Amino acid sequence: MLKVNNLSKTYGDETILKDVSFVVNTGDRLGLIGPNGCGKTTLLRIIVGVEQADQGSVQTSPPGAGVGYLAQALTFTPGTTIGQVMRQAVSGLYESERRVEELAQRLSTAKGAELEHLTEKYTNALTQFEAAGGYDIPYRIESILAALDLDAMEQDTPVEILSGGQKTRLGLARLLLEHPKILLLDEPTNHLDITALEWLERFLLDYDGAVIIVSHDRAFLDHTVNSILELDPHNHQVRAYEGAYSNYVEQHLRQHEKQIAAYRDQVYEIRRMRQDIAQTKEYARNIEITTTSRQPGVRRYAKKVARKAKSREKKLDRYLASDERVEKPKPDWQMKLEFGQPNHLGQDVLLLENLAMGYDGKAIFSGVNLKLQQGERIALLGSNGSGKTTLARGVAGEIEPLAGRIRLGASVRLGYYSQEQESLDGNSNAFEEIYSAGGMNETDARRFLHYFLFSGDDVFRMVESLSYGERARLALAKLVASGCNFLVLDEPINHLDIPSRERFEQGLLAFEGTVLVVAHDRYFIQRFATGVWFVGNGTIRRYIDMNEMGRVVG
Repeated sequence: MLKVNNLSKTYGDETILKDVSFVVNTGDRLGLIGPNGCGKTTLLRIIVGVEQADQGSVQTSPPGAGVGYLAQALTFTPGTTIGQVMRQAVSGLYESERRVEELAQRLSTAKGAELEHLTEKYTNALTQFEAAGGYDIPYRIESILAALDLDAMEQDTPVEILSGGQKTRLGLARLLLEHPKILLLDEPTNHLDITALEWLERFLLDYDGAVIIVSHDRAFLDHTVNSILELDPHNHQVRAYEGAYSNYVEQHLRQHEKQIAAYRDQVYEIRRMRQDIAQTKEYARNIEITTTSRQPGVRRYAKKVARKAKSREKKLDRYLASDERVEKPKPDWQMKLEFGQPNHLGQDVLLLENLAMGYDGKAIFSGVNLKLQQGERIALLGSNGSGKTTLARGVAGEIEPLAGRIRLGASVRLGYYSQEQESLDGNSNAFEEIYSAGGMNETDARRFLHYFLFSGDDVFRMVESLSYGERARLALAKLVASGCNFLVLDEPINHLDIPSRERFEQGLLAFEGTVLVVAHDRYFIQRFATGVWFVGNGTIRRYIDMNEMGRVVG
């Protein structure tokens, strides 16, 4: 269905892809993974034809097979509405419908041979239209919009007024309605709540084409893909692994351990060979020194021994320069996240008392009475627009309740991470943000930033020039530097790659303070959360975990 042959791509002196090759067959659902910046999006753009490779080719079978692409940054034609975007996705079917109607009208007045001819054309056109699901189009549009939480808006709503997350979901809806033979999805889960995520999983499992998914959502990959393609940032090539993400983790770990063992054996063998060569050379030299020209036979033997040592040395050099050499396993450069010991807290960290919150006097939820205690790690869940961010902003003191109270316990030092990263000043650089927040000297501030993958001159890059993922790392670094004991985090891992997510989880698990976190990453929630607060139906309820929430909420 899709064949990628020896693709290579560079930007200036930087190699992004090198001799990348793989095959995608019907029914394949591939997860394309790798750290941020390694070239995953570039590879998708080359496959769909948006970008050109320096060398290599992309072939589809049959030639011209439709390839659909969901980009991270979507653009829509100015002035279009939600309904127009969806109808344009199946414009061919609407054209087919008009053709069927036109033939039906002509049939009503046709006679004789023309009637027979038109009947055949009408039958063929109608059969093709029905086979393509033409009569189901209105239902499909409504069901896809509903599944992606876009049905509450009228279809004549202008696309320009949609939020970034709503535009992403609209782009996904358009692509799913087009139903191309090959789907390329670049971070499709970033703006989906858990209900929409589960719907998309079911859709992809039933998809009759092929899918390549770039995602950092490990649970989503586990539930949807049947193979993993890892793009290696060191050699810029892909390696395939059979099975879902969890299978990849096991295989990758075994492979890494095997490489470490092989490299250690190689180091030992090289050291032994060099010692043997040195000893042989020394032996030949000693013979040369301790003999005279009257002992030609012994000296000939010494030269033979020296030649043998030289031959071994050349053989070793050829091995070290060859592809047979085992490369030293490269450690992955990951964030180092250490929160340190939090300041002492009382038992009650947060109290919500008959709380109502919303905007313009209209409550999103009301009558909420909940308590958060020292050491608890609560995941705040709910559909998009249910009020999760509203509660987080209220707890952080950014907006006032409509009714009731939000009370923080004694000695609480709250740190707030927002989706929009308002704590960062676009006119400052990374170093200035940390230097001003943590009371560190220049050396300590630069070392601290290095833990968060900012090194060298990167620390002096302006905040406004950083990517979303880089700004996320900087906002987390600033939070860590503040020395807080109660963290309120709104989608903190949304734009982090898998290694950084795992490191972030390790840091949070080591944090002895209290955490309230808005998240949609089920892998993260199941590993991290000690409880769940679900926002929905105008209130907030507490559950033991996601399983209990699922049984009650459905």
